[in-house]
Amino acid sequence: MSDIRLRFAPSPTGYLHVGGARTALFNWLLARKLGGTFILRIEDTDVARSTEESVNAILEGMRWLGLDWDEGPYFQSDLFPVYREYVQKLLDQRKAYRCYCSPEELEAKREQALAEGRKPKYDGTCRGLTDEIPGKPFAVRFRAPQDGVTAFDDLVKGSISFNNEELDDLIIQRSDGTPIYNFTVVIDDATMRISTVIRGDDHISNTPRQILLYQALGFPVPRFAHVPMILGSDKTRLSKRHGATSVMAYRDMGYLPEAMVNYLVRLGWSHGDDEIFSREELIEKFTVEAIGKSAGVFNPDKLLWLNAHYIKSGDPARLAELLIPFLRERGVNPADGGPDLATVITTLQERARTMLELADGALFYYRSEVVYDEEAAAKHLTVAHLPNLAAFAERLAEWEEMNFAGVETLFKEFCAAQGIKMGQIGPSVRVALCGVTTSPAIYDVIAVLGREETLSRLDRAISCLNARA
Repeated sequence: MSDIRLRFAPSPTGYLHVGGARTALFNWLLARKLGGTFILRIEDTDVARSTEESVNAILEGMRWLGLDWDEGPYFQSDLFPVYREYVQKLLDQRKAYRCYCSPEELEAKREQALAEGRKPKYDGTCRGLTDEIPGKPFAVRFRAPQDGVTAFDDLVKGSISFNNEELDDLIIQRSDGTPIYNFTVVIDDATMRISTVIRGDDHISNTPRQILLYQALGFPVPRFAHVPMILGSDKTRLSKRHGATSVMAYRDMGYLPEAMVNYLVRLGWSHGDDEIFSREELIEKFTVEAIGKSAGVFNPDKLLWLNAHYIKSGDPARLAELLIPFLRERGVNPADGGPDLATVITTLQERARTMLELADGALFYYRSEVVYDEEAAAKHLTVAHLPNLAAFAERLAEWEEMNFAGVETLFKEFCAAQGIKMGQIGPSVRVALCGVTTSPAIYDVIAVLGREETLSRLDRAISCLNARA
């Protein structure tokens, strides 16, 4: 492994969001491309909001996308002693100080600053204190420089700088002893030797504060790449009103992980006009420099198009394994009998756009008691169709070649012998076997169902028509 070390550090306060998944993907791709290390870190210092359920949801989402990690998951909650050690180090070096201002006092200072047209930054009341005040609660603030500039070269945004006078003395430890995000992330990234930080551009304002902390503690400063946010169709930040934002919700909606990965990486990164990439191609071609500077707009139709592509070109055996849970939700278990599921999928994958559509399309293969669509039956399963249907069933019972080509030949010979066209028999057979007029090619359907099941369904339809005659 090289010295390249990247991380994904989600907060376990909910599911794996689409935006978070893209950030994880960019970090994972760069680590894999450069032969580096990809680290998973769970930032669970917000004890009140962090849940084990959320942790499990994040891990499940990462595994579904195939974003395997080399180290971790590490949990910030296990590192509190380390954070306190570094807080004390800054206090000992007078690079931090105790702030005894109460929340009420701080709010009053803030309101006064706003009323006077000043930026509501901390006014440094406790900055010059040298003695502790026994028994009085305190937070710990970082003693930030009050002049000069903090600048960095962002790998996506370019050169960015902040005047230090705009940055106040950041609280690094609350009065209850818990550390705050901007401090813990620096300690974690430094001690885990993170070389490059790829994250959302909503963190840009945090970066100068973090750089100053790196410098105060004598840590090397990593390189930063701030990725633009993902927007909804109305160009506002992606949220539930635009549709699902949870990665796993897309799995449940019948999307394939390779489609999701392909879509997310193109949502802010490009390689010429190429649209479809295998995982290996993504690793080979990905560069941070090719990440766009403007926000990407989430397009559900584009994701659906990609998903249809991956279903159409997918390995039927793998799709069969993925399809089983969707079929079970619909009361069908292929293990209980019926045609080979992978073979069934070959007849459906040309048209299906999601695994839900694939599951719905496969149901008739496993339900011998076909439910006829009323409109389809009224048009194609009438007493007038009975002679042709009965004659076809009789001919099928004697037919030997039950593959696609053989069934096609059967229909051609039958139509020629009866002096009819395919349209006079095909739709009736289709409705008898499938219940609807839209299905895979009828030759495929019969070949997959086999002679015995096909004849059973035809006999049932014929019996229904005979009862009406």
